[in-house]
Formats: sequence, C-alpha cells, structure tokens
Amino acid sequence: MSRSRLFRIGVIADTHSLFDPAILQHFRHVDHIVHAGDIGKSTVIEQLKMIAPATVVSGNVDGYDESGFPSEAVIELAGVRIAIRHMLYERGKMTKEGKAFLERTRPDLCIFGHTHQPKHEWLGNTLLFNPGSAGPKRFKLPRMLGMITIGARLSARHVRL
Repeated sequence: MSRSRLFRIGVIADTHSLFDPAILQHFRHVDHIVHAGDIGKSTVIEQLKMIAPATVVSGNVDGYDESGFPSEAVIELAGVRIAIRHMLYERGKMTKEGKAFLERTRPDLCIFGHTHQPKHEWLGNTLLFNPGSAGPKRFKLPRMLGMITIGARLSARHVRL
C-alpha cells in the first residue's frame, strides 16, 4: 500500500437516534464515514452526510431493509476492500451468517456493530472493527466511535465520546 496521502474514515454504529455534537469535532477531517447500523432516526444520517460522504447499513433496530438502507455493503476506499454489516457477532461469538459474509466478500476490513463492544482484531488478513456504540449509554460500556486510517498500512483506533 504505497500512498502519498492518508485517507481517513470515521466509523460509527448503534446511534439509536442520538447524534452527539462531539461527532462533529471527531469527524471534521475524515474523507468518508461508515455507519454500521442501528441508526434510529434518519436525521442521524443527514447530519453525518453534512460532514462527509457516508456509506450506511441498517441494523435490527432499523428493521434492516425496511429502513431504506441495505443490510450489508461492500465498498472500496483508497484501494482497501471494506465489508460492512451490522451483525457479525452475537453473544460473544461470530455468527454463522457473519462467517459466510466474510467468506463471500473477502474484505481487507470488516466494519460491524450490534454488540456495543469496541473491537479491533485481525482475523487472518482481515481487520475486524466494531467502533462500539455512539448512542445513549447502555450497560457499563463506554460510548465510542472509531477512526480508520489508510496510508502505508491500515490502522484503526477507538475514540471515547
């Protein structure tokens, strides 16, 4: 991956209708935004699209395809193949559908949500990334979002809200 400029992706999931004003600050320099489902009100997406172009998938709270957003997506940004799906894990384990999704799409990066638990883990040559939940605080989990940087290498980090 030889690149002269960094490409930054703001990653968010599980907003459940909440658009935290801090998102504006954290995403102000991103080139693209990915929302990995459980959007809630569509105004969240409208506000994200005012910051940068966005790729959005729906989640179980959104009624999946009933929301008008696809339940999964595969995009390429800055030469990186990115697969996006709301539910990849459930109850601490990768679902059968999640495994099939990864096998079918063979991404460099897979972004997902649902568990509200931040995750940053390599599975073979695929980076699995869950930004955590940016919505109302639930359980004892921190409210978070994520930043992915594509440059000489692929890197990811979590940002606490």
